[in-house]
Amino acid sequence: MGEHGISRNRASRWLAALSGAPAPDSGAYGTALRVVDASLRGQAARYIALTPDPDNRFVRARHGEVGLEQGWALAQAVRDGMAADAGCADKRAIIAVIDTPGQAYGRREEAYGIHLALAAAVDAYASARLAGHPVIGLMVGQAMSGGLLAHGHQANRLLALDAAEVITQAMGKQAAAQVTLRSVEALEALAAELPPMAYDIRSYAGLGLLWRLLPVEAIDAPTAADIVRVRIALGEALADIRQAGDQGRRQGAGMAQRASRLVRQRLREQWEQGSW
Repeated sequence: MGEHGISRNRASRWLAALSGAPAPDSGAYGTALRVVDASLRGQAARYIALTPDPDNRFVRARHGEVGLEQGWALAQAVRDGMAADAGCADKRAIIAVIDTPGQAYGRREEAYGIHLALAAAVDAYASARLAGHPVIGLMVGQAMSGGLLAHGHQANRLLALDAAEVITQAMGKQAAAQVTLRSVEALEALAAELPPMAYDIRSYAGLGLLWRLLPVEAIDAPTAADIVRVRIALGEALADIRQAGDQGRRQGAGMAQRASRLVRQRLREQWEQGSW
């Protein structure tokens, strides 16, 4: 099996490793979504992973993309967790295990409202966070464009495995090359100088959007040490969210994120003082 084939199973492998329970191949949330209710640091947690669906009737959504069915299923899985905890003081954590090449592009997807399906997923994650559910995103593979926005980007804390196979960007290289009228090689050369143009996870971490970057020994077949290390990090993220009392807020790390917050604060102050 080639690298692409291995990568396509990474989300389900990490979900099973971290939750301690394999998810059913299909169920209430369709054949692409894996949902497991387990625990994290002794507290209830819902683990959600999107996986390839090679027999999906929408051909553009067969390799782990977030398509029409996947967007609505993500929204349902998150909101079912919210409904189960309605009235509870300590609401379950929601952990998005992320490995997606993006959203499903296609004429049928556009015609049938993929924008609504992905918006529903985003709204569900944001609503859960605002309702007091600690939301944690864990990048274990590709975390591309609209797929990441729909599945995991609304997290209170966003973590990633420190490996070459973990990549993220707003657009794939081929598409970006076509849009910018450059070659892929030219884009890669530009990315070496400009971190926002890069695809590697360390450059992304430098932008201040990750809470933590986690080294692992074997990303495709996590070792016992890898599983323990990542579980500890997820537990620390959960504790940090609970302790800070900011379940409704998102938080990155690093200078870039702090600078963005400072700019927003200064703009707010100037607006309120009428000094604009």
